[in-house]
Amino acid sequence: MTSRTTDGPTGHRTHDGFFAGIEPPDRRRHDTLDVHTAPGATGRRPAVVLVHGGPIPPGHVPRDSAVFTGYGALAAATGLVGITFDHPLHATTDYPASAAVVAAVLDRTREMEQVDPDRIALWCFSGGGALAADWLRAAPPWLRAVAWTYPVLAAPPEWPGDRKRFDAVAAAQTSPDLPKLLVRVGAEYPQLVAPQEALVASARTLEVVDLPGSAHGFETQGYDGEARQAVEQAMAWVADTLGP
Repeated sequence: MTSRTTDGPTGHRTHDGFFAGIEPPDRRRHDTLDVHTAPGATGRRPAVVLVHGGPIPPGHVPRDSAVFTGYGALAAATGLVGITFDHPLHATTDYPASAAVVAAVLDRTREMEQVDPDRIALWCFSGGGALAADWLRAAPPWLRAVAWTYPVLAAPPEWPGDRKRFDAVAAAQTSPDLPKLLVRVGAEYPQLVAPQEALVASARTLEVVDLPGSAHGFETQGYDGEARQAVEQAMAWVADTLGP
Protein backbone atom coordinates (compact mmCIF):
# COMPACT_ATOMS: atom_id res chain seq x y z
CA MET A 1 0.00 0.00 0.00
CA THR A 2 1.29 3.46 -0.80
CA SER A 3 0.73 6.62 1.19
CA ARG A 4 -1.61 9.31 -0.06
CA THR A 5 -3.42 12.39 1.16
CA THR A 6 -6.99 13.47 0.58
CA ASP A 7 -8.92 16.64 1.29
CA GLY A 8 -10.94 16.28 4.47
CA PRO A 9 -14.37 17.85 5.01
CA THR A 10 -12.89 20.86 6.82
CA GLY A 11 -10.34 21.56 4.09
CA HIS A 12 -7.49 20.01 6.06
CA ARG A 13 -5.59 17.08 4.62
CA THR A 14 -6.09 13.70 6.24
CA HIS A 15 -3.75 10.75 5.90
CA ASP A 16 -3.82 7.05 5.37
CA GLY A 17 -0.71 4.96 4.82
CA PHE A 18 2.24 5.62 7.10
CA PHE A 19 0.77 8.66 8.86
CA ALA A 20 -2.74 7.25 9.33
CA GLY A 21 -4.70 8.55 12.29
CA ILE A 22 -2.84 11.79 12.98
CA GLU A 23 -5.13 14.72 13.71
CA PRO A 24 -5.22 17.05 10.68
CA PRO A 25 -3.33 20.27 11.45
CA ASP A 26 -4.07 23.84 10.55
CA ARG A 27 -1.84 24.03 7.47
CA ARG A 28 -1.25 27.53 6.14
CA ARG A 29 0.42 28.21 2.79
CA HIS A 30 2.99 31.01 2.63
CA ASP A 31 4.30 31.09 -0.97
CA THR A 32 7.38 28.81 -0.73
CA LEU A 33 6.69 27.31 2.71
CA ASP A 34 3.84 25.80 4.72
CA VAL A 35 3.14 26.22 8.43
CA HIS A 36 1.53 23.34 10.34
CA THR A 37 0.00 24.01 13.78
CA ALA A 38 -2.51 22.23 15.98
CA PRO A 39 -6.08 23.47 15.39
CA GLY A 40 -6.82 26.28 17.81
CA ALA A 41 -3.21 26.61 18.96
CA THR A 42 -2.39 29.98 20.51
CA GLY A 43 0.76 31.67 21.66
CA ARG A 44 4.32 31.12 20.56
CA ARG A 45 5.56 27.55 20.21
CA PRO A 46 8.87 25.94 19.34
CA ALA A 47 9.30 25.05 15.68
CA VAL A 48 10.88 22.23 13.71
CA VAL A 49 12.04 23.03 10.17
CA LEU A 50 11.80 19.91 7.98
CA VAL A 51 14.34 19.78 5.14
CA HIS A 52 13.52 17.41 2.28
CA GLY A 53 16.08 15.43 0.34
CA GLY A 54 17.10 15.19 -3.27
CA PRO A 55 18.08 15.42 -5.98
CA ILE A 56 14.47 16.01 -7.02
CA PRO A 57 13.12 16.61 -10.53
CA PRO A 58 12.27 20.20 -11.46
CA GLY A 59 8.63 20.95 -10.76
CA HIS A 60 8.36 18.44 -7.90
CA VAL A 61 6.85 19.93 -4.73
CA PRO A 62 8.05 17.86 -1.73
CA ARG A 63 6.00 19.85 0.81
CA ASP A 64 2.84 18.57 -0.91
CA SER A 65 3.94 14.93 -0.62
CA ALA A 66 2.32 12.60 1.90
CA VAL A 67 5.69 12.31 3.66
CA PHE A 68 6.03 15.99 4.49
CA THR A 69 2.37 16.76 5.06
CA GLY A 70 2.57 13.78 7.43
CA TYR A 71 5.62 15.04 9.29
CA GLY A 72 4.07 18.50 9.48
CA ALA A 73 0.88 17.02 10.96
CA LEU A 74 2.89 14.98 13.45
CA ALA A 75 4.87 18.05 14.52
CA ALA A 76 1.63 19.96 15.10
CA ALA A 77 0.08 17.06 17.03
CA THR A 78 3.19 16.99 19.24
CA GLY A 79 2.76 20.66 20.16
CA LEU A 80 5.27 22.13 17.72
CA VAL A 81 5.03 24.38 14.71
CA GLY A 82 6.03 22.28 11.70
CA ILE A 83 7.63 24.10 8.77
CA THR A 84 7.80 22.42 5.36
CA PHE A 85 9.22 24.05 2.25
CA ASP A 86 10.80 23.41 -1.14
CA HIS A 87 14.46 23.98 -1.99
CA PRO A 88 16.20 23.61 -5.37
CA LEU A 89 18.25 20.44 -4.84
CA HIS A 90 17.84 19.18 -8.41
CA ALA A 91 21.48 18.03 -8.60
CA THR A 92 24.29 17.74 -6.08
CA THR A 93 25.77 20.92 -7.54
CA ASP A 94 22.73 22.72 -6.10
CA TYR A 95 23.81 22.32 -2.47
CA PRO A 96 24.88 25.99 -2.16
CA ALA A 97 21.56 27.22 -3.59
CA SER A 98 19.61 24.91 -1.29
CA ALA A 99 21.69 26.05 1.69
CA ALA A 100 20.73 29.65 0.96
CA VAL A 101 17.05 28.68 0.92
CA VAL A 102 17.38 26.83 4.25
CA ALA A 103 18.94 29.93 5.80
CA ALA A 104 16.14 32.13 4.49
CA VAL A 105 13.46 29.74 5.77
CA LEU A 106 15.03 29.67 9.23
CA ASP A 107 15.03 33.48 9.29
CA ARG A 108 11.37 33.59 8.23
CA THR A 109 10.41 30.93 10.73
CA ARG A 110 11.88 32.91 13.62
CA GLU A 111 9.90 35.98 12.54
CA MET A 112 6.52 34.21 12.61
CA GLU A 113 4.11 35.35 15.29
CA GLN A 114 3.26 31.76 16.30
CA VAL A 115 6.92 30.71 16.70
CA ASP A 116 9.19 31.09 19.71
CA PRO A 117 12.28 32.43 17.90
CA ASP A 118 14.65 31.01 20.51
CA ARG A 119 13.51 27.38 20.22
CA ILE A 120 14.14 26.00 16.73
CA ALA A 121 15.11 22.51 15.54
CA LEU A 122 16.38 21.49 12.11
CA TRP A 123 15.41 18.02 10.82
CA CYS A 124 17.03 16.92 7.55
CA PHE A 125 16.08 13.95 5.38
CA SER A 126 18.04 11.89 2.88
CA GLY A 127 19.95 14.12 0.42
CA GLY A 128 19.16 17.15 2.55
CA GLY A 129 21.27 15.81 5.41
CA ALA A 130 24.43 17.61 4.34
CA LEU A 131 22.57 20.93 4.54
CA ALA A 132 22.83 20.77 8.34
CA ALA A 133 26.59 21.29 8.16
CA ASP A 134 26.50 25.10 8.05
CA TRP A 135 24.37 25.18 11.20
CA LEU A 136 26.46 22.66 13.09
CA ARG A 137 29.66 24.51 12.34
CA ALA A 138 28.38 27.81 13.74
CA ALA A 139 25.30 26.87 15.78
CA PRO A 140 23.37 29.95 16.92
CA PRO A 141 21.91 29.86 20.45
CA TRP A 142 18.34 29.60 19.14
CA LEU A 143 19.11 26.34 17.30
CA ARG A 144 18.37 23.78 20.02
CA ALA A 145 18.60 20.50 18.07
CA VAL A 146 19.52 18.90 14.76
CA ALA A 147 17.93 15.65 13.58
CA TRP A 148 18.44 13.46 10.53
CA THR A 149 16.51 10.61 8.92
CA TYR A 150 18.42 8.21 6.57
CA PRO A 151 20.73 11.10 5.70
CA VAL A 152 23.38 11.90 3.17
CA LEU A 153 25.99 13.43 5.48
CA ALA A 154 28.54 14.67 2.95
CA ALA A 155 28.77 15.64 -0.68
CA PRO A 156 29.87 12.78 -2.98
CA PRO A 157 33.64 12.31 -3.49
CA GLU A 158 33.51 13.50 -7.09
CA TRP A 159 31.57 16.66 -6.22
CA PRO A 160 33.35 19.69 -7.73
CA GLY A 161 32.28 22.19 -5.05
CA ASP A 162 33.31 22.93 -1.46
CA ARG A 163 33.07 19.42 0.02
CA LYS A 164 34.34 20.60 3.42
CA ARG A 165 31.42 22.99 3.78
CA PHE A 166 28.86 20.19 3.38
CA ASP A 167 30.60 17.59 5.53
CA ALA A 168 28.05 17.22 8.33
CA VAL A 169 30.11 14.54 10.12
CA ALA A 170 33.06 16.89 10.59
CA ALA A 171 30.78 19.85 11.33
CA ALA A 172 29.01 17.93 14.10
CA GLN A 173 32.27 17.77 16.02
CA THR A 174 32.39 21.58 16.18
CA SER A 175 29.08 21.67 18.12
CA PRO A 176 29.63 18.78 20.51
CA ASP A 177 27.01 19.87 23.05
CA LEU A 178 24.19 20.56 20.58
CA PRO A 179 21.59 17.77 20.91
CA LYS A 180 21.45 15.59 17.81
CA LEU A 181 19.33 12.67 16.66
CA LEU A 182 19.85 10.14 13.87
CA VAL A 183 17.15 7.83 12.51
CA ARG A 184 18.88 5.16 10.46
CA VAL A 185 17.56 2.14 8.57
CA GLY A 186 18.82 -1.37 7.99
CA ALA A 187 18.20 -1.36 4.23
CA GLU A 188 20.21 1.79 3.57
CA TYR A 189 21.96 2.79 0.36
CA PRO A 190 25.47 1.34 0.78
CA GLN A 191 27.27 4.63 0.11
CA LEU A 192 25.43 6.31 3.00
CA VAL A 193 26.31 3.77 5.67
CA ALA A 194 29.95 4.69 6.37
CA PRO A 195 29.30 8.42 6.96
CA GLN A 196 26.40 7.55 9.26
CA GLU A 197 28.61 5.16 11.22
CA ALA A 198 31.28 7.85 11.40
CA LEU A 199 28.74 10.27 12.88
CA VAL A 200 27.70 7.73 15.50
CA ALA A 201 31.34 7.07 16.39
CA SER A 202 32.40 10.71 16.64
CA ALA A 203 29.43 12.83 17.69
CA ARG A 204 28.62 13.62 21.28
CA THR A 205 25.05 14.20 22.47
CA LEU A 206 23.71 11.97 19.68
CA GLU A 207 20.53 9.94 20.11
CA VAL A 208 20.29 7.05 17.61
CA VAL A 209 17.03 5.41 16.53
CA ASP A 210 17.68 2.19 14.62
CA LEU A 211 15.11 0.64 12.31
CA PRO A 212 16.82 -2.56 11.12
CA GLY A 213 13.75 -3.77 9.24
CA SER A 214 13.12 -0.53 7.35
CA ALA A 215 14.44 0.89 4.09
CA HIS A 216 15.46 4.34 2.92
CA GLY A 217 12.21 6.24 2.33
CA PHE A 218 10.18 3.87 4.49
CA GLU A 219 7.40 6.43 4.94
CA THR A 220 6.39 5.96 1.30
CA GLN A 221 5.89 2.20 1.68
CA GLY A 222 2.66 2.10 3.67
CA TYR A 223 1.91 1.77 7.34
CA ASP A 224 4.54 0.09 9.51
CA GLY A 225 3.78 0.04 13.22
CA GLU A 226 7.37 -0.28 14.42
CA ALA A 227 8.64 2.48 12.15
CA ARG A 228 5.70 4.73 12.97
CA GLN A 229 6.35 4.34 16.69
CA ALA A 230 10.01 5.20 16.12
CA VAL A 231 9.09 8.34 14.16
CA GLU A 232 6.71 9.41 16.92
CA GLN A 233 9.46 8.86 19.48
CA ALA A 234 11.85 10.92 17.36
CA MET A 235 9.35 13.79 17.13
CA ALA A 236 8.76 13.55 20.89
CA TRP A 237 12.53 13.79 21.38
CA VAL A 238 12.56 16.99 19.32
CA ALA A 239 9.68 18.43 21.35
CA ASP A 240 11.30 17.49 24.66
CA THR A 241 14.63 18.95 23.57
CA LEU A 242 12.98 22.24 22.57
CA GLY A 243 11.17 22.38 25.90
CA PRO A 244 7.58 23.25 26.87
